[in-house]
Amino acid sequence: MLKELCLLNGTSGDEKIVCDYIVNEIKDYCEYEIDNLGSIIALKKGKKKPEKKVMLCAHMDEVGFIITDIDDNGYLSFDAVGGIDAKVIAGRSVTVNGVNGVIGLKPVHLLTDDEKDTAPTMKSMKMDIGAKNEEDALKYVHPGDYAYFCSDYTEFGDGFIMSKALDDRIGCMLLIELIKSELEYDTYFCFNVQEEVGLRGAACTAYQVQSDVSVILEATTAADLCGVTGGDRVCVLGDGAVISFMDGRTIYDKELYALARKTADDNNIKTQTKTAIVGGNDAGAVQSSGKGSKVLAISLPCRYIHSGASVVKKSDIEETRNLLNKLLPKLYD
Repeated sequence: MLKELCLLNGTSGDEKIVCDYIVNEIKDYCEYEIDNLGSIIALKKGKKKPEKKVMLCAHMDEVGFIITDIDDNGYLSFDAVGGIDAKVIAGRSVTVNGVNGVIGLKPVHLLTDDEKDTAPTMKSMKMDIGAKNEEDALKYVHPGDYAYFCSDYTEFGDGFIMSKALDDRIGCMLLIELIKSELEYDTYFCFNVQEEVGLRGAACTAYQVQSDVSVILEATTAADLCGVTGGDRVCVLGDGAVISFMDGRTIYDKELYALARKTADDNNIKTQTKTAIVGGNDAGAVQSSGKGSKVLAISLPCRYIHSGASVVKKSDIEETRNLLNKLLPKLYD
């Protein structure tokens, strides 16, 4: 399921294919609706109706590109949808409307000394789809169309997975699994749109559900790279699920944070926390929507996040799955 989810294209504002896939997976296991922005709000009936309303969230969208202009020679100008570092896209294969292309820039042989010492910008690059000229390119692409990383889903090394869109199709997969399982209590599940451009879908679904307790499943930045030591590593692949106490958007509920860590310790589940207050996720919108909600984030450590070749470890997915199964029954008390 994770491979199928990751290979779907669905950046912010263009999530319908991902939405359709998820609906097809969950439609026989829950009640659901799709809101006006395109997010899925699902209610999975359990054996009991709880006193507290509990909601689990993941986001469907991925980072990508949008075409802004086409020049006389048929090259495409573009901008990022979501946070993408220009340094990770030069020379990458892309696809737009099913047409393959490449993000190109001036060859190294033609760079001036100053240019060689300067990181490329997105404005200095073009997408090349092999068009003869503007008229030819317009047969396939128009400004406002979305483009995506061309990425394989590859397993390598000691249990590693490399793909685009691991942020946050892993969260979507884990929610689908829970919806298909038997639950003790009625539980809401939200698959949100437009997280990467400002947590927009989550603001709407949180207002609709009005949960008391919310758990956000995410992927988060791992910097366990060669030459990086100590707290600068932020979180580490292979050390289990990441339970955050604070990030760039949210201060997490202290009781939920403590409960998650204790549940993990009591059940020999590997967890870690982020050692840098960076980033953000749908919790930032959920926490302050409507009457407010207590929030907890459980994330997968992910190297090279927001690129066409993000990397996670399968053991961390399993640790996260185990933690969810043990933690969920405790959230209704």
